[in-house]
Amino acid sequence: MSARKKASGAKARAGAKATRAAKTRAKTRSAAPHHHPQASLLDELVQRAKAVRDNAHAPYSRYRVGAAIATKSGRIFEGCNVENASFGATICAERGAILQMVAAGERDPIACAVVTGDDEGASPCGICRQVLSEFAKDMPVVLVGLGSRDGEIGHVVQLADLLPMAFDGSSLR
Repeated sequence: MSARKKASGAKARAGAKATRAAKTRAKTRSAAPHHHPQASLLDELVQRAKAVRDNAHAPYSRYRVGAAIATKSGRIFEGCNVENASFGATICAERGAILQMVAAGERDPIACAVVTGDDEGASPCGICRQVLSEFAKDMPVVLVGLGSRDGEIGHVVQLADLLPMAFDGSSLR
């Protein structure tokens, strides 16, 4: 492939990426947490996730994450990522919050917030999506990013949309 075609392809990819990013920004601003029916609960979860994010142990990636999960009983559980030199031993914020919930004897999460330093928030990883789905087939998940020049940007997604065909263990029974 010629250098000219490579440069042209790179420009086209960069343009498409910028267009997708602009569409995503527009979508996230229009679907901000305050437009959701459970707005006050989601706002509280975001504030709690922001606060616990400061406690993250992320010496390797420097990627700090905070999560907060509300349960049917009204309790809120928090978690932050805890990295380990053996990367497989790292615990994500969402799983940390779920572990706190289970340790307290709770089993019914109804909403979750995840706060990152990204521009527009980041989705939970695949393992965290699966762990969340172990306890709730669907619930609102607020994804908030603190890294934008425009300030905090967030949007609400549904867990079922993040993991549409969750493994439920029914084949193990």
